[in-house]
Amino acid sequence: MRDVEMMTGNTAAAWAARLADVDYIPAYPITPQTEIIETLAKWINEGVMKAKLVQLESEHSMLTAAGTASLAGARVFTSTSSQGLLYGFEMLYNIAGWRAPMVLVNVSRAVAAPITLEPDHNDVLSARDSGFMQFHAERCQDVLDLVLMAYRVSEDRRVMLPSIVNMDGFYLSFTREPVGLLDKEEVAEFLPPYSHPQAFKARRHVVKGPAVIGGHLYTFFKHNIHESITRAAQVFDEAAEKFQSITGRKLEAVEGFLLDDAEYVLVITNSFTTTAKRAVVKLREKGVPAGLAKVVMLRPFPAKIIVEKLKNRKAVAVFDQNISQGFGGIIYSETAAALYHVKNRPETLLSVVGGLGGKFTTLEEFEYVFSLLANPDKVGAGKPLFLFRKDELRDVERAMKLAGVEGEM
Repeated sequence: MRDVEMMTGNTAAAWAARLADVDYIPAYPITPQTEIIETLAKWINEGVMKAKLVQLESEHSMLTAAGTASLAGARVFTSTSSQGLLYGFEMLYNIAGWRAPMVLVNVSRAVAAPITLEPDHNDVLSARDSGFMQFHAERCQDVLDLVLMAYRVSEDRRVMLPSIVNMDGFYLSFTREPVGLLDKEEVAEFLPPYSHPQAFKARRHVVKGPAVIGGHLYTFFKHNIHESITRAAQVFDEAAEKFQSITGRKLEAVEGFLLDDAEYVLVITNSFTTTAKRAVVKLREKGVPAGLAKVVMLRPFPAKIIVEKLKNRKAVAVFDQNISQGFGGIIYSETAAALYHVKNRPETLLSVVGGLGGKFTTLEEFEYVFSLLANPDKVGAGKPLFLFRKDELRDVERAMKLAGVEGEM
């Protein structure tokens, strides 16, 4: 194990690509992920990386190049954010359909309009049905570890599907934290060399992306992807056990925090988890039996683990840093679906939406959410609760007044 170094989330992602000994990096710049590509370009220019980095004219071309390079037998890494992910969205489905394993780091940023550079998760969660696996990071250390894990799972013969590793823009991408690197020997023990079983070769014919006539054949291929991504849950657990034996760091699809005897539980993901954990500790000091479940693996959705973590609890709140317009939180709906058939499910399941556009969620706001779990009658059944502080509401009212907007829009 190498020494621990202070680095940003972006630098941790670049280091993971370097340690994975990637072959090809198609790129296109967009804030706040550009530092990842700049760091890799610097290392390649200095000769410490042998990878080929090519800047394409758009994210659509970038992802096309990434998928085809993977099919040619190259280990591929790239990154994007927000509008960039959406610009190349068509290719996500193609890459998964081609069964081309690769890793894409998405540095979450809210989607316009209105425009902002700050993060929420509507960009990455819009890709949850594409066939890409998804792993979400709370800390800079998680970024490095999950990229390496993603390669291990993606390239497993039982899976052979691409992955997205997600981190929050600015809150993580430009925040410096201690990160423990791995030696080359440790990475080699954990991550075997990549070879696609049906790589394109001049001496034999390989067909990818054929036109399928008939819905029954299309259904078969989609079912095959579903079965493979479902198997990835077991592959992730196996890889996590190996990773822990090498590094001492434990990775879980759903991480529990002070959960064993908790009666009130918050489900959350990504960087705001750190603040939420502080709230749990503070409540424990006051005698409140609070706990937390951090979802790391969003696809495949770890429904069985979620059930095990949440059954027999009095009340659960799901914090969504996203909004499915006209319904509410995305992770809330998936958690509710997982719990639907469970007899000993929580009496209360509260949907909380916060952090949209990077709006900071305070320690006090998380404590307020737990107070609602202890008094569920104060909350409207089935309706998402949008977290707003009084000072923020005053700003909104002032802005609407200046814009000449009155009442509801």
